[in-house]
Amino acid sequence: MMLYYVPSPSDAFSSTQYIFQTVYFGRFLETVHLYTAYAMIMLAFMHMMRGYFVSVQKKPREMMWIVGMVMGFVTLGFGFTGYLLPWTVVSKSATDVGIGMISALPSALSSAIIFLVVGAGGDATELLRFYDLHVVVLPAVLLVLLTVKMYMLEVHGIAEPATGPPPDARASHGLSIFPDVTLYLLGLAAMFGSAMLLVSAVFPLSLPPMYTPQLAAQFTPQPDWYFLWIYQILKIAVFEGKGLPIALSIVTLIFVLLLALPFVDRGATRRIRDRPVYVTIGWIFIAELFVLAYWGLESPGQVIATEEAALVLGGTAILVAIVSLAFYRGMSRRPSKPVGETHGALSTATGFVALLAAGSIGIGWSFNSIVRVVAMGANSLNLLQLGISLGVLVSVIPLSMFFLYRLELDRGSLKRRVRLFDVRGRTK
Repeated sequence: MMLYYVPSPSDAFSSTQYIFQTVYFGRFLETVHLYTAYAMIMLAFMHMMRGYFVSVQKKPREMMWIVGMVMGFVTLGFGFTGYLLPWTVVSKSATDVGIGMISALPSALSSAIIFLVVGAGGDATELLRFYDLHVVVLPAVLLVLLTVKMYMLEVHGIAEPATGPPPDARASHGLSIFPDVTLYLLGLAAMFGSAMLLVSAVFPLSLPPMYTPQLAAQFTPQPDWYFLWIYQILKIAVFEGKGLPIALSIVTLIFVLLLALPFVDRGATRRIRDRPVYVTIGWIFIAELFVLAYWGLESPGQVIATEEAALVLGGTAILVAIVSLAFYRGMSRRPSKPVGETHGALSTATGFVALLAAGSIGIGWSFNSIVRVVAMGANSLNLLQLGISLGVLVSVIPLSMFFLYRLELDRGSLKRRVRLFDVRGRTK
């Protein structure tokens, strides 16, 4: 892609279109790039929520959580900067919305961020700055953070399963990184890669029209799906105009609380069945994100009445809390599983990757359906495909999180801690 792409407003779209239409396997490569980027964001979110539910952030792994959260922010930065590069009416309009959201931050902070991502001003400077961030700066930052986190992993080891340490944990001598762990991870990587290649071949991307001010005036701008929940909060009537900084402060507070979670949730227990309050808050958080994102997708550009927003978001929270109460009442009547009892790691991993592939299909279909609705009008076939793809997408993450929880239980069957090196530096 870097061989053919030209990061300038006059050539960005035409060079992307050349990759799509002329370069051998160019369309396939672009499709793989987008779908795996979406999968990376989904995986980062699910990894964060899995860690939240089983409390991996507790002592002595507080800094591992913070570094991981910063890596999550960098992952979102990849999505934000890369989305603009094709210079389509969809990507440019979405980026303008994002920059507008940044502009509503306190002036000192917004000025610094806008100078970082936009530069001195103008489309040419903005596109080149986004390109530099996407292919040079953010990968370098992510590599440094990954190195730091792997060092912390070596120092602290992997967190024990939330169900407790295995009976023979003290007698273990470590699990070798090669071939045991390496082959396990290669198996997961092969399954994931195969799923992404298959989905990309079956559901290739369609390139939206090139950005022009005239076409953009006829288009309702929206950010990409992973920022839709923030955009929908900003569209609530009470936050319009002078209330916009308050809305952004609420969103910032959510990120700050997630970042500071190790210093908020300091209880001794890590078992899901013993943490009903934090688990219920996590479920409400996930449900609200889905509701806001889907609502934002279905109501582009519409201001949401404050009373309607309070009813929908409050009703969602109450409904999830009731379901959580019923879940915990049912769980209290069931005996705990013995440590080390598993469901079969291979079948669990297979189910997880299948759901991830279904989520990627849902994202791809949704993206293509929205483009068709914009370009061809809202005919019944396009709306039907959009509805089916959104239904698939909405159902994926809760089910995938269930499989991730099963994987957490399966780790108890290893009964040994994984380390890359021992304390003397000798490779195991």
